[in-house]
Amino acid sequence: MTKLSVNINKIATLRNSRGGDVPNLIQFAKDVQNFGAEGITIHPRPDERHIRYQDAYDLTSAVHTEYNIEGNPIPKFVDMVLKIKPTQVTLVPDSIDAITSNAGWDTIKHKDFLAEVIKEFKANGIRTSIFVDPDLHQIEGAKETGTDRIELYTEAFAHQYGLGNKEAINPYMKCAGLANTLQLGINAGHDLSLDNIKFFKENITGLLEVSIGHALITESLYMGVENVINMYLEKLKD
Repeated sequence: MTKLSVNINKIATLRNSRGGDVPNLIQFAKDVQNFGAEGITIHPRPDERHIRYQDAYDLTSAVHTEYNIEGNPIPKFVDMVLKIKPTQVTLVPDSIDAITSNAGWDTIKHKDFLAEVIKEFKANGIRTSIFVDPDLHQIEGAKETGTDRIELYTEAFAHQYGLGNKEAINPYMKCAGLANTLQLGINAGHDLSLDNIKFFKENITGLLEVSIGHALITESLYMGVENVINMYLEKLKD
C-alpha cells in the first residue's frame, strides 16, 4: 500500500494569518496520524511564511510515523535537517520567492551539488528524495546523485487529468518504469487529490509514498479531516 504523508503547510498558513497558535500545528499533526496518515510532511521556506523553522524542531516529538522535510538545501536548511534527522529529506529547487514548488531539479546540471548534499544526509541516516519532472533523462541523472528516491512532480498530470486527458499519465508511467529498473524508490506529489489519486496510483508501479497538502486540507473543509484521510487511504490500497 502506498503511504499517505500529509503536508501540513496550509495549517501553518492559517495559524500565521491571525497570529497566536490557532489552529495548533502540533495537535493537528498528532490528530492526522491518529486518523491513519502514515507520515507528516513540511516544507519550510526561508521567509517562514507558513512552516517556521522552529515548527520543524517542535514537530519532532509529535511525529511517530514518517517525518518528511522538504526544501531547497541552502545552508540553514541543511543544518536544520542534520540536527532533526527526519525519516526523509526531499530536495526541492524552489526559489526564495516561489509561491509553491513549480519545477523539478535538473539532476544533470546540478549532479555534483546534489551528490554532495545527499552524501551528507545519508551519512547521518536520513533517507533522501529528489523532486523531479517526469523526464527520463532526469531520472537517470537522479540515479547518479546517489539518492534513495525520487518524487515525481505531478502538477502537469493533475492539470491535464482535470481536463479529461488521461494520456497525461504516460510520461509518469515511463519514468516509474525506469526508476524501478534503476532501483530508485518512487514518491509523488503536487496537486494530487481525491479526484485523481486512485487513477495515478493504479498506473504507477512501485509508488511508495504520496505527499498531499493543499487538496487534502481544502477537501477537509467540506468533508472533515478524519473522513478525508480515510478516503485517501481507501483509494491508495493495492
